Amino acid sequence: MNKKVVIITGSAKGIGKAISQRMVEEEYFVLLVDVDKKNGQVLEAAFGDGNAKFIPANISNENDVAELFRFVMDNYGRIDVLVNNAGIIRDHIIWKMTVDDFDEVIRVNLRGTWLMCREAAKIMRKQKNGRIINIASRAWLGNAGQSNYAASKAGIVGLTRVLALELGKYNVFVNTVAPGLIDTPLTQALPDDVKQKLIDTQPTKSIGKPEDVAHAVAFLSSDRTRFITGQILYVDGGKSVGAA
Repeated sequence: MNKKVVIITGSAKGIGKAISQRMVEEEYFVLLVDVDKKNGQVLEAAFGDGNAKFIPANISNENDVAELFRFVMDNYGRIDVLVNNAGIIRDHIIWKMTVDDFDEVIRVNLRGTWLMCREAAKIMRKQKNGRIINIASRAWLGNAGQSNYAASKAGIVGLTRVLALELGKYNVFVNTVAPGLIDTPLTQALPDDVKQKLIDTQPTKSIGKPEDVAHAVAFLSSDRTRFITGQILYVDGGKSVGAA
């Protein structure tokens, strides 16, 4: 394996797919991790031989995560970059939100990211090299109807900061990318008037593209960022500047 190896979770569609495409262009070997077997296999075939491998896994399952990392090390012998992109939403105002909705979002978004980080940290610490990039959200600052999601993403920000402290001396750099309003299947499903209202609240009066997030991930993955760790890079058209 002459190429650097990157693991990308939630890679089958949306932002994860765009990140995967960009990392292939950056000449990484991309390990596509997702529960969506159909789209994952389609994406692997689209990238072609020697560029990507799809590995089905549920990141919130400890055994799945352990087996994933064993497979990667047995077959590729290194992990240069981990991108924790996988996540779900179960939106409701708090008095309508069930405990199951809260637990499921925390289980996938925060526990899953933590499990992936733990296994990557063991390997990167020994390698004395690596990048971990966690995909959070501008929503960690607060979004009505997303008490579970915002809490999970705030947890990811805190996790990033702790790992930056723990892994810095091993030449492992840990950062967060926090997207805002991005043109994904989720936002495309919104009624036009709702989507337009969201765009109107943006300082740029525009919506971001998955590729915008992918560019930020590629930057933080590069050797040019040897003195950047524990940081949040917002990709949100300036939305995070205000409180609303």
